[in-house]
Amino acid sequence: MADRFVIVGNGPAGLTAAETIRALNPTADIVVVNGDTHGFYSKPGLAYLLAGLVPQPRLFSRSEKDMADAQIRVVRGRAVRVSPADHCVVLAGDTTLPYDRLLLALGATAVRPDIPGISLPGVVTLDSLDDARLILKLAEGAKTACVVGGGITALELAEGIASRGVETHYLMRGERYWASVLDPHESAMVEARLAHEGVNVHRGVELESVVAANGRVAAVVTRTGQRLPCDLLAVAIGIQPRIDIAREAGLATGRGIWTDAMLRTSDKDIFAAGDVAEVLDPTGARRSLDSLWSVAIAHGHIAGANMCGGSEVYRRPAPFNVTKIGGIMTTLIGAVGTGGREGDLVTLARGDSSLWRERLDGFAVAADTGDNHLRLVLSEDRILGAVVMGDQALSRPLQHAIREGLDISAVRGRLKEHPAAVAQVLAELTEPKVTVAAP
Repeated sequence: MADRFVIVGNGPAGLTAAETIRALNPTADIVVVNGDTHGFYSKPGLAYLLAGLVPQPRLFSRSEKDMADAQIRVVRGRAVRVSPADHCVVLAGDTTLPYDRLLLALGATAVRPDIPGISLPGVVTLDSLDDARLILKLAEGAKTACVVGGGITALELAEGIASRGVETHYLMRGERYWASVLDPHESAMVEARLAHEGVNVHRGVELESVVAANGRVAAVVTRTGQRLPCDLLAVAIGIQPRIDIAREAGLATGRGIWTDAMLRTSDKDIFAAGDVAEVLDPTGARRSLDSLWSVAIAHGHIAGANMCGGSEVYRRPAPFNVTKIGGIMTTLIGAVGTGGREGDLVTLARGDSSLWRERLDGFAVAADTGDNHLRLVLSEDRILGAVVMGDQALSRPLQHAIREGLDISAVRGRLKEHPAAVAQVLAELTEPKVTVAAP
């Protein structure tokens, strides 16, 4: 059994792997390399910090004492090189960490558009707690802000900045929000809530450059020549997995670090997990990237077990996320793509899944009750995906039905004609396994 484990990355994948290894190997030497300036914290919670809904201490679920009590050694530093031949990781400053098994849980970094002025002070992304704190500091002195991008992160930035009393403009390249995932009605619901919160929505806008004054951002210029003044520019056009040191080490990479279904890379002693892992399906048919907290935890558990000699296989479940989009509590499950063109994201966004965009061979039915909205994507005998906006009573039973591949062929006609009756239908099909509250 391996005795020395090094984990590069202190996010959910890295921490879960460390705790899994400790449970399986009580005497192992476990080192976690933390490239962040803070300990383990919730990145999904950064949106709530921006909006003033949670204080910073509540983002932290593990302390340094917790790690020490588990006999997991945390080393602050940045990994700059991996040497598979020497079985070691080199940190900035030339600290060398030897390993028997290595996990790369490096995460991803926000992408910026390649336009003049994009690196000016006052141009921000939301990658870390330090980023969130910088945004809050800049918002204190800002009068006007622009937010560019798509997906969940862009709205978190727009809403968070607007909640600080800053006049906020949300710039979309397309004609509606997140067109590849949401249908036109869902996009309209989100945009209406943004307007209600005081966010100015601009459609069909593409940035040409960022303009400086006194050494910092002062305005953006669009492709049509329009100039929009702003003291703060927030960008959320997608994320890029941090694969540089893996590629330089000779590991197989694509969009992410390639792994098999056991999370093992092209080197038998190196594993990858979380945002950085591009995982091969057990059938060998396809590779997938996900940027979801729940996926990172699942990756971490399987990678940790297999680093200890296990043979667990990652089977990608129907991805889901429960979050606020435009102030509306929303669950996205499985394949819900509309086939729309996505112009505001150049790649996967944080808190996002590529499967959501897929338009599978099925049909959609929708129902609205007051401020609540439901859309189901149905095949002949399965629920392929669901969007639940507003009341979340159906969120958990739909996750169960989609992930378990519940056969709906006997009730498909009822769902097609009366989608709002899904609560009753699922209850009939799953009793006594699932208790479903009425919407």
